[in-house]
Amino acid sequence: MQKLVDDGSFALAICVTMLITGIIPPTIQAIHKPVRHFVAYRRRSVQKSKGELGLRILSCVHNPRSVPALISLLRACQPTKKFPLTVFALHLLEQTSGYTHASTTMIGQHTTSTSVDRSHEPQSDHIAKAFENFERTFGVGVVTVRTLTTISPYSSMYEEICDTAEDKGIALIILPFHKHQSIDGGMEETSPFFREINDNVLNNAPCTVAILVDRGFGGGSGDGHDVTNINSHNIVVLFFGGPDDREALSLAWKMAEKPNVKLTVFRFIPTDDALKLNDAITNEMGALKLIIDNERERQRDEDYINVFRYKISNKQSSIVYLEKVVNDGEETLKLIKSIDNVHDLFIVGRGRGMVNPLTASLIDFSECPELGAIGDLLASPDFSMTTTSVLIVQQYVGAANEGGSSGAGTPTSQYSELYDNFHNINQMSPSNSNGAFAQRRVKKFSTGWN
Repeated sequence: MQKLVDDGSFALAICVTMLITGIIPPTIQAIHKPVRHFVAYRRRSVQKSKGELGLRILSCVHNPRSVPALISLLRACQPTKKFPLTVFALHLLEQTSGYTHASTTMIGQHTTSTSVDRSHEPQSDHIAKAFENFERTFGVGVVTVRTLTTISPYSSMYEEICDTAEDKGIALIILPFHKHQSIDGGMEETSPFFREINDNVLNNAPCTVAILVDRGFGGGSGDGHDVTNINSHNIVVLFFGGPDDREALSLAWKMAEKPNVKLTVFRFIPTDDALKLNDAITNEMGALKLIIDNERERQRDEDYINVFRYKISNKQSSIVYLEKVVNDGEETLKLIKSIDNVHDLFIVGRGRGMVNPLTASLIDFSECPELGAIGDLLASPDFSMTTTSVLIVQQYVGAANEGGSSGAGTPTSQYSELYDNFHNINQMSPSNSNGAFAQRRVKKFSTGWN
């Protein structure tokens, strides 16, 4: 019987088939990112989290160092039976080369499988115990804690965070800053990968995201037992306007519902000249949509602030509301530096998508644009209030929250250049302390302007 295919051709066909089978699927998996279909739930922000369902938070932890500040922040949220707190503590672990299981693995704290690498267990157990102690402090029906661990490459860790937030119906993701405070009070980089994770979560999260710059907020031992820290907090909100700032104020307002937390809200209002300048620059850019969006956001700011002022009037003496009229970034910087250094937490909006004449000139000085102009300013080691922690908030706003990179949503370089031409902020007098501070940052980052 004559062979239809000789042995050589048959062997070649088998090799080609095996090659295609082995290469094509992983290649497609690597380059194709399927669109995630969001689960339908409405409470994707702090502002929309109301009633008996309370606030659902995903608290991300890389190591035990960040646990004390995270628990202090959760405690400051003032959970009650009428407004309970549900916390998912997610321990983030890098998948090492020796780990042979699937690229990502979600592990409940009580998992007993012997096939999982358990070298991380001492850290995970410490983190789980701290959050469990926090849960017991408030009792049943007030705080519910669930601890999880994710093992994945740093490159895809943000996907695990976003998917977990989606699955659990989270309203607020809290991420630790990629730097930690050193013994001398400066900020040391923990890992450059943490910054990339934060940036990707900001750009892909299905809910509000907050980054915590910890400078010892709340003190405490980190075991979740310390209840003395609940006695007092002094919180400051710097309100410039926009959805992120409204979300920041909403969270701070929730924290100030009990008198043990004192809240001071500084609302920065641009002068008429600053607004005219802002409109002139926007017109120069031909950004009609930007003008309309800014007007819409200003009206929403007014409505929200009016409700806030009405509800706190003669009712909450622990809340102070102040309005400051300023003309430009230099005056803004001077006013922020004049705030008493008696506060332990700043809460500010990231300012994404907003063009504000009071912060636009500060954007080019940003070392960490993912924090926004004001968040980066407060997190800078050059800033005088180096003992105050900072929480930077980005509100979930649907499709506008997708895409981009570090600094996404900040005014364009074209806007910044036009603004600098008007204000000449890099020509401030060296004798002026605020100008000198700005000059140091300009000098540090001026190479990026060329």
